Amino acid sequence: MPSLQSKTKTPRVGVIGAGYWGKHLVRNFHALHALETVCDVNDVLLDRVRQEYKVSTTKDYCAVLADPLVDAVVIAAPAAQHYRLALDALNHGKHAFVEKPLALHLREGEHLVKVAAERGLVLMVGHILEYHPAIIELVRLIRAGELGKIQYIYSSRLNLGKLRTEENILWSFAPHDIAVIVKMLSETPTIAAAQGGSYLNPPIVDTTLSTLEFSSGVKAHIFVSWLHPFKEQKLCVIGSQKMAVFDDLEPEKKLVLYAHRINWQDRKPVAERDGGQVIALPKDEPLQKECQHFLECISKGSHPRTHGEDGLRVLEILDACGRSMAQGGVPVPVIVDSQDYFAHPSAVIDQPCEIGTGTKIWHFSHIMSGCKIGRGCNLGQNVAVSPGVIMGDSVKVQNNVSLYEGVELESDVFCGPSMVFTNVINPRSHVVRKHEFNRTLVKQGATLGANCTIVCGTTIGRYAFVAAGAVVTHDVPDYALVRGVPARQDGWICNCGVRLRDNACEACERQYLIGDGSCREVAASKFAATGH
Repeated sequence: MPSLQSKTKTPRVGVIGAGYWGKHLVRNFHALHALETVCDVNDVLLDRVRQEYKVSTTKDYCAVLADPLVDAVVIAAPAAQHYRLALDALNHGKHAFVEKPLALHLREGEHLVKVAAERGLVLMVGHILEYHPAIIELVRLIRAGELGKIQYIYSSRLNLGKLRTEENILWSFAPHDIAVIVKMLSETPTIAAAQGGSYLNPPIVDTTLSTLEFSSGVKAHIFVSWLHPFKEQKLCVIGSQKMAVFDDLEPEKKLVLYAHRINWQDRKPVAERDGGQVIALPKDEPLQKECQHFLECISKGSHPRTHGEDGLRVLEILDACGRSMAQGGVPVPVIVDSQDYFAHPSAVIDQPCEIGTGTKIWHFSHIMSGCKIGRGCNLGQNVAVSPGVIMGDSVKVQNNVSLYEGVELESDVFCGPSMVFTNVINPRSHVVRKHEFNRTLVKQGATLGANCTIVCGTTIGRYAFVAAGAVVTHDVPDYALVRGVPARQDGWICNCGVRLRDNACEACERQYLIGDGSCREVAASKFAATGH
């Protein structure tokens, strides 16, 4: 009997641009049996594609948009064309995968994100490092506390060429590092400062050094240049317990951990060096994983790991660095508070904090400095958000909920009235345990029912459902329904919130594969697939 997954039609894509980077996208989508057509203005490139992959080619982008067989457009054209090509694709009902940067202007990026959301289409940005096994493992190590408290990050992306004329080095090279740093820290910087030099083709900047400051106290330096005598792609993360070095040019030792220590002798710091531990990594090709993820998101109607909003946050940071360079390198706020959110007059908002466009904050709520609230959230009456709390987009927090330091809510999470988070396992009034705060992660789409309690240090899986009054003391799997004191699993629940029967949802027709204590979606709702 064929599996449920095999019944899902692989989306067909048209790749726009078959040159420097586009040729690799063509190769991967062809290997994934998803390549329908390739568009480029260069006849030599198109001849090579036809001979090697035996697919149709065209020099007319409009023909790709008009092709009913093409479900999605993959854009690897020059950055100056990204906005227009992506907008045309979305307006023609095509999903879009846009290589970095999403656009060359912040307002253009905002417009693309808005159009994709209105049309129910996948908009994904090519932040390839987020699919790299070394970065995935590094993020895991950081979130597990293996490096201790993160103190400082340094990245360098240097080369001799490829020289550009439509965008400067900051917009060409730095998006990779910015995206990864924001991912690792799970926060957006509050302050940016950048200096650059134009040597070959003024005013195009050839080399920049940017400094990002985060509310958690972390600082990051990003050095990018295409006027360097040798190629270098390194990322160094300095923690209180260990240091990590990611070197993408190393064939085997791509990720190394160093347990360097600083000892104090005669009241002076003395470095004690460690030989380093090479972290074993799978040999996965990041680009293949990225392309495969794009196809899966289209098939399932799910949110990409590097979705349009992620690309927009990178644009916000690039925009701030650009504003700083224009002012001679002075530090500038990353998010210019334009009051694009609503706050009731009785609400207290301590700056600096980050509040996304369209968010609503109601009576007597307190938003403390250093927290991050996404776009389109709704915070009810008497909600408290502590420093360091991270909240994704479209989160709903009902009345009388306190989000303590260490809590992270991904997008589309629902927190019912008077539900409780904790952040210390063994609190005492007379014992200070701020250094023992435990992280609680609630993943995308999960629901936490009224008056339930989530004991700190637990993870609530994607689209899980915690019943009203339950007390959760252990991790909850994706799509699990839990209830009781202590909470125990009592079945599985659909993305739409209806209990699953026989591996399927009677309400929206999504289908799931259940076994070995896990549940995953294998066939999206027919409604989700059409964007309705």
